[in-house]
Amino acid sequence: MQITDIKIRKLFDEGPMKAIVSVTFDGQLAVHDIKVINAREKLFIVMPSRKNPDDTYRDIVHPINAQFRNLLESSVIEAYERELEAAKNADGISEAEAEYQNV
Repeated sequence: MQITDIKIRKLFDEGPMKAIVSVTFDGQLAVHDIKVINAREKLFIVMPSRKNPDDTYRDIVHPINAQFRNLLESSVIEAYERELEAAKNADGISEAEAEYQNV
């Protein structure tokens, strides 16, 4: 299964959630509402889930093995970082200034 498209739907400045993403596989299947989270100085993804009656959450869709999860996570995070850089450049902030502001 190939990842054929990654769309960053929304970026967030505040809080641990940094983006909401949609991923298309083989140009035929789209998975929406994958979240990019920043916690403990690390970015990772959270798959779409629903709340159960007992207030727990269950993934609606998820990778079956660690190898594909790593591929999906690294691809989504790379797309997020490119989008973040493009947004900073569009706002007229140089890469050096953006790095300084994040310190």
